[in-house]
Amino acid sequence: MSKVGIREVAKLAGVSTGTVSRVLNDHPSVTKDLRARVTAIIKDLGYTPDPSARSMRGKVSRLIGIVIPDLTNPFFAELVQSAEQAAANHGYNIIVMTSFDHAAKEADRIKQLTSRKVDGIMLVPSNDFHTLQLPKGLPIVVVDRLMPGYSGIAADHRNGVRLGVEHLLQLGHRRIGFISGPGHSVPANDRLRGYLDAIEQAGDTRTAGSPLIAEAAFDYESGRSAGNYLLARARNERPTAIFASSDQQAIGCMRAAHDLGIPIPAALSILGFDGIPLASMTTPRLTTVKQPIQDIAAAAVAVLLNKQTAPDLDNPILFACEILKGETTAPPQPD
Repeated sequence: MSKVGIREVAKLAGVSTGTVSRVLNDHPSVTKDLRARVTAIIKDLGYTPDPSARSMRGKVSRLIGIVIPDLTNPFFAELVQSAEQAAANHGYNIIVMTSFDHAAKEADRIKQLTSRKVDGIMLVPSNDFHTLQLPKGLPIVVVDRLMPGYSGIAADHRNGVRLGVEHLLQLGHRRIGFISGPGHSVPANDRLRGYLDAIEQAGDTRTAGSPLIAEAAFDYESGRSAGNYLLARARNERPTAIFASSDQQAIGCMRAAHDLGIPIPAALSILGFDGIPLASMTTPRLTTVKQPIQDIAAAAVAVLLNKQTAPDLDNPILFACEILKGETTAPPQPD
């Protein structure tokens, strides 16, 4: 049996193919009765629109490309899931590709998506994005790792960390250790600046620029190693609280404290950053600064589809973070 086409639907409904197309695209000019009649015929005939034909006629693919550095990172996985839901709300699908945090692979992924005629690309750049040349004429929104000269959407990393440090200061902590992210990472540097801002504002110079700062990758094992480094000192010298730049780091740091016999939060408070679902599954439950991942993804999709004004090149959209209080922060014990 040959596949039913749009012409058969139009002929049976007594309308033009253009009218059928307007029904399929939910155009407001179609009356309620006509929409019901055409929809019923489409259902009876089992007609399924050809996406490629529709994209050729309408010059849209109804596809959004997403390029991320690493799909195994829970933050990026949640970002993709949120973007997929936001795209679906507008009748679009997504294509996801990973750059493995490498600029050359990233350029290749963008080239592939461009050849597939996607309607726009949501890009989380690799950390060596300085060598990347983005194509002209295709809507591209940079997310999380902001790039100079491009529209960007991200969490307010700097103020988010300040919020977290202030939470620890209010509990009475003064020796606050910090596990920063990789030095070449834009969000990591913003988070480190937020930490230093808060310490300076508190008028306490014992932490800033001291060994209580450890640089690490954003993953679990790096957080564990950084935790061991910060905690391998006398009790009256080690931090009473550690703020990690990612939840994965924080969970690794929790393991380091456990291995050293340091109870959480009785003898050590730990605070994470991101607000990934895994943070609520630890024992004790991790206190974390949550990024509004769903809001970031929805805004990026809306900008790509011209549902929202694109941010100015040098004025990105920054979403505020919030603290999700768990069970890993408490006032410090006296030395």
